[in-house]
Amino acid sequence: MSADAARAAEILAQLAVPLRLAAFAELARRGTEGATLAELAHVLDRTKPEVGDACARLVAAGIVTGFGDGAYRAHPGELRDAAGAVDRLQPIAALLDGYPKLRGYFKHGRLTSLPPTQGDRYPMLGELLARFLALDGLYDEDTINRRLARVTDDVAGARRLLVESGWLERDRAGTTYGPGRPLPQPA
Repeated sequence: MSADAARAAEILAQLAVPLRLAAFAELARRGTEGATLAELAHVLDRTKPEVGDACARLVAAGIVTGFGDGAYRAHPGELRDAAGAVDRLQPIAALLDGYPKLRGYFKHGRLTSLPPTQGDRYPMLGELLARFLALDGLYDEDTINRRLARVTDDVAGARRLLVESGWLERDRAGTTYGPGRPLPQPA
């Protein structure tokens, strides 16, 4: 695991505790003004020691800062950076860099929608998915589905897109798949 991924995991683990998440959210809502332990305890309806422990753990995670005036302030940018690190770990992230026009169809490394069949992005997405699959022979439908499931919930739609755009060929029985045409060399 990369250092960025380990940091993201630590931040998410700290925020998985409801009181810590609530404290972070309240501090983020207050912006640069922040809040004291007494204010947080009142808003969150918890004791000062409970809120103090939560804030100490958030400070240790690097997403909250405590100041000499007794106030704590959130650093939501750290959370965005952690989310970005997780996104970069997604299996299609590196390939997606070469297809900037397709970014709108992905969220957090997952294909969430398909472009219109008549648009130029439809075959382009087929090419991206074909690169991701990296087929070098014949595969059964289950194998293709498992590979596509790593990047989309709409496995059938993605598989159909690959076949319709010519990047994937299927036998007459519809049970075996292979590469439809050679992929162009990346620019």
